[in-house]
Amino acid sequence: MFSYLNRGPAFYRQVLVLAAPIVLQNLITSTLAIADTFMVGFLGEQPMAAVMLANIPLFVLQLFVFGIQSGGSVLISQYWGKQDLASINRVMGVTLWIACAVSLSIGLVLWFWPVQFLSLFGNNPATVTMAAEYGRWAGFSYLFHSFAMVYLGAFRSMEAPHLAMYVSIVSMTLNTFLNWVLIFGKLGFPSLGVEGAAIATLIARMTEVVLVLIHSRVSKRFPLRWGLLLRPGRETTLRFFRYGSPVVCNETLWGLGTAMFPTIMGHMAGSTEILAAYAIVGNVERLCQVAAFGIASTAAILIGREIGAGREHTVYDIGKTLNTLACGVGVFIGGLLFLFTKTLAPAWLFPLFHLSDRACAVAGIMLTVMAVTMPLKDLNTTNIVGVLRGGGDVRMATIIDLSPLWFAAVPLAALAGLVLKLDILWVYLCISVEQLVKCALGVRRLRSNNWVRNLTHSETVPSEP
Repeated sequence: MFSYLNRGPAFYRQVLVLAAPIVLQNLITSTLAIADTFMVGFLGEQPMAAVMLANIPLFVLQLFVFGIQSGGSVLISQYWGKQDLASINRVMGVTLWIACAVSLSIGLVLWFWPVQFLSLFGNNPATVTMAAEYGRWAGFSYLFHSFAMVYLGAFRSMEAPHLAMYVSIVSMTLNTFLNWVLIFGKLGFPSLGVEGAAIATLIARMTEVVLVLIHSRVSKRFPLRWGLLLRPGRETTLRFFRYGSPVVCNETLWGLGTAMFPTIMGHMAGSTEILAAYAIVGNVERLCQVAAFGIASTAAILIGREIGAGREHTVYDIGKTLNTLACGVGVFIGGLLFLFTKTLAPAWLFPLFHLSDRACAVAGIMLTVMAVTMPLKDLNTTNIVGVLRGGGDVRMATIIDLSPLWFAAVPLAALAGLVLKLDILWVYLCISVEQLVKCALGVRRLRSNNWVRNLTHSETVPSEP
């Protein structure tokens, strides 16, 4: 039944080599994000809820940029299999133009109209005002982060994931240190509260760009050609929009749909306590999913490379193997999370953030539901983001990823929280329906074996202008 798992030690060593730095990078990022939340939590429940509120549109922006990067990676991994470095430069150019333009636009909106914009996501005027202080600075940080993400994502697609890990270590360590300095007024600096947290993020993201530019000058693995970056050409642009736009659409609409959940919570009774709990749970979820995202990224790299090299017959078993591995990891981590929620979290985690009794109860409910659904979530992440998307089946992957969210989870959560005004337990259970539907659709698509697409087949490589 599981004979496809017998792939030999060399395959699993390769998976480990590719996944380990991605997992470590995400682990560092998630751990330090918890430290950031912990620092803001010292200011009180309302500042933590304000940062959560400000991050709703920024989360959508981050996923849009991730979609741009992922859309480019679908092409880059296959071009890497063909060793077509000129086309990789062109794809990076298209993604940079789009990501930086959108990030700049959102940054300007948050700078000039922060209160008006963030009022769309919450109903507490004091929380919205505090969120605006954070959003004005944090919005511009994504202009710099977009540039770094595109560059680091391209190297990850070229089987060099270590670079993103090193940059993340420097960036997030600096961010945490500057949070300590600017939030609490250390080393002679004024105490800036949530505004200090945003400024720290901006400085850290600017540092990422500096590190990326330095690397681009010294790297011998992949020569960055600025002429191709700045003028990627019509053919590459059209190819990106044909094959990459479904991924961008996927991540953006998924981000919008996911952002609906804290927006619904922000309009429920007791929204401050619910949002404060959701801020903590969101960080724990990212920490628990670092392994799944590492496996998913590895799946996309391996499957894209095999297709680009003309070995399409190998990818079905590779996909099944990595999906099974992700599900097993989800069972293990979900079990640990369940035990943690029932033992250590009430005694250790929740008191660290100075949560009220109501916020502690809400966080416990959310973490319990998350632990139970973790195997499905990890399987879906690897299957959609790694296997189907890496195989070039971007349109169907988008449909499978978005349909359960928009046609099941969001309307059910809105009905439960805003119309029927049920307890947060029922709202969170409605949100989890997404994973059940997505699993059924995704596994069916995988078994059909109709998801393998060679996106670079029979292509004439455009010459450099």
